[in-house]
Amino acid sequence: MVTCQAETERASIAERVMDAWMDSLVVTQKGEFEAMRRVLNTNVDGGVKVMYALTAIKGVGRRYANLVLKKADIDFSKRAGELSHDELERIVEIIQNPLQYKIPQWFLNRQKDRTSGKYWQLVSNAVDNSLREDLDRMKKVRVHRGMRHEWNLRVRGQHTKTTGRGGRTVGVTKKK
Repeated sequence: MVTCQAETERASIAERVMDAWMDSLVVTQKGEFEAMRRVLNTNVDGGVKVMYALTAIKGVGRRYANLVLKKADIDFSKRAGELSHDELERIVEIIQNPLQYKIPQWFLNRQKDRTSGKYWQLVSNAVDNSLREDLDRMKKVRVHRGMRHEWNLRVRGQHTKTTGRGGRTVGVTKKK
């Protein structure tokens, strides 16, 4: 008897939790919710709150996503799938042009670019491209950091005596 009651209680709790979760996904107008959104060449989960969904985009962290949503004047409790097309365009515009929306220079992820001297917020594929260009430049100039990258060694001053060894492991045979 006791186990049967416990099972029914668990089932009712699970139903209530599921109902609450489904209610949070309900949109006022039919057909507005999208499970996946495509933002800046990245698939963004529509069931997640907007701030956390934007962090799926490379180059956008939680703090930057928070600031972008404040500048775009979008409710933090909204899910990414509930955003209208206009709201999504506003978010993309602010992410791509942060200085026009008075986001401070120190907040950006590319400060005083070597070639142009400008401040940028790199997102999506631009992050990978700039990193690759920086590493290639360091290797070409033959600085110590570039050489370590070239040799596939630790770059940031870690000890390498015991860890980070490459190559095949040598087995030890037991004496008979």
